[in-house]
Amino acid sequence: MKKKGIAILLGIVVVGAGVGTATQLYSYADDVKLQIAGAESESETEQAADAAASNTASADAQVGTANLVSTDSMDTDYTGVSEIAQNTMPTVVAITNKSVQEVQGFYRGQTYQYESESAGSGIIVGENDTELLICTNNHVVEGSSELTVSFIDESSYEAQVKGTDAANDLAVVAVKLEDISADTLKQIKNAQMGSSDDLKVGEQVVAIGNALGYGQSVTTGIVSALDRTIDIQDSMEAVSYENLIQTDAAINPGNSGGALMNMSGEVIGINSAKASSNGVEGMGYAIPISKAQPILEKLMSKETRSKVDDADTAYMGISGQGVTSEVTQLYSVPAGVYVTEVAEGGPAEEAGLQQGDIITAFDDNSVTSMDELKNLMQYYKGGETVNMTVQTAANGAYTEKTVSITLGLKSDYAM
Repeated sequence: MKKKGIAILLGIVVVGAGVGTATQLYSYADDVKLQIAGAESESETEQAADAAASNTASADAQVGTANLVSTDSMDTDYTGVSEIAQNTMPTVVAITNKSVQEVQGFYRGQTYQYESESAGSGIIVGENDTELLICTNNHVVEGSSELTVSFIDESSYEAQVKGTDAANDLAVVAVKLEDISADTLKQIKNAQMGSSDDLKVGEQVVAIGNALGYGQSVTTGIVSALDRTIDIQDSMEAVSYENLIQTDAAINPGNSGGALMNMSGEVIGINSAKASSNGVEGMGYAIPISKAQPILEKLMSKETRSKVDDADTAYMGISGQGVTSEVTQLYSVPAGVYVTEVAEGGPAEEAGLQQGDIITAFDDNSVTSMDELKNLMQYYKGGETVNMTVQTAANGAYTEKTVSITLGLKSDYAM
């Protein structure tokens, strides 16, 4: 029997210079093909915005804090989409993610690595004493070996992942303030956060993002539905996302992580996914800002980390696999990484982890797959002690606990 509802494919759309392909899989529901950030359709329209007016970042920033800039209400309703675009495009950035992908070769056991490049978007949401902070989707920055942020003036700077929440597809990246030129700082500004709690179906919205990796573009539409639940499928793993905003504003590859705004120029959602198939049009999805805001503020307060050298690579000592949303729904098993094996004498065994435990968070970063856990581990050195959130089965029910683990040095455990 087919599962009712809509299933969305989770896959990073590969969009960039010389690259124009997108990962696609069949979904559970009615063989509809879907993908992150969607694909172009003949009915979609894009409007080019005028050049952004010069604004100082400090005018809107909360300097020295890591809080999102928000307002209880805005006195100004803009006269049209072009005015919103002119005033809000300086708050949106393009993000380029370079990563190394591993693929299976023709012969069993053979693997090959190649460098891929993908494009996404982000929203300037605040700053602390040393960094400009930008929110985006987790799938935009996942697996990155190099991140670049490009601003409204087309200047580009290296960025670091500050924190991620894979379960909610959210992330925060940071650019050092000392790296950003004075001219760029004059042209960018922090976005104003609105509220998604009072949204009504039929309200007009504006989407801004790095569509197709060509740079910022603007589309408009309405709120088509509220509180949507979608299943996002990536390879063998699936994750459910709830309470999403559905919109018919055109959302294309590269729009992920960009802003969905109301007619007051406030961010009310973070664009995330779109259905893409013959006969399917105008079905985009955004994470409501009222749901995202407390998660983002927590991520903004985390320590910014860089990937460690190979000589310092950390080792945990487990094998595992992701718990899919189907398994979660059918068997009431928590979403996370199911521990299939614990290496004897390894850090995980010393910390008390056992086969059958489910790791749901690593150092306050939620994890839903083994790949996500491996990606996080690249930022931690052997010898560091971190906390993990673990669900342990007892008498047919799962109990949550916090486990402190001192990571080993991978070279000490290499065969």
